[in-house]
Amino acid sequence: MPIKTKIRKIGNSYGIVLPKEALQALKVEEGATVYLTEAPNNTLNMNPESPGFDEVMRVAEEGMQRYRNTMRELAK
Repeated sequence: MPIKTKIRKIGNSYGIVLPKEALQALKVEEGATVYLTEAPNNTLNMNPESPGFDEVMRVAEEGMQRYRNTMRELAK
C-alpha cells in the first residue's frame, strides 16, 4: 500500500507529514520515536521504536564495522 507524501521545509530542515493511514500502519501516534534504516536500491525502512531496538542496532553496527571487509566481499 504506497502512501504518497511530500518533503516540506521546516525551519532550516526538511520533513514529511505522515498521513493518518501511515500512522495506523506503523501503530504509532504523535510523539512516538521511529527509526529510518537504509535498505537496498536507495530506499529507507521506517520502524517504530521497540524495546531493545537500540541495543540490536548498536550490536549490528559494531559487527558491520568489525567485519566490513568481509561484508564488502560478500556483497560482490
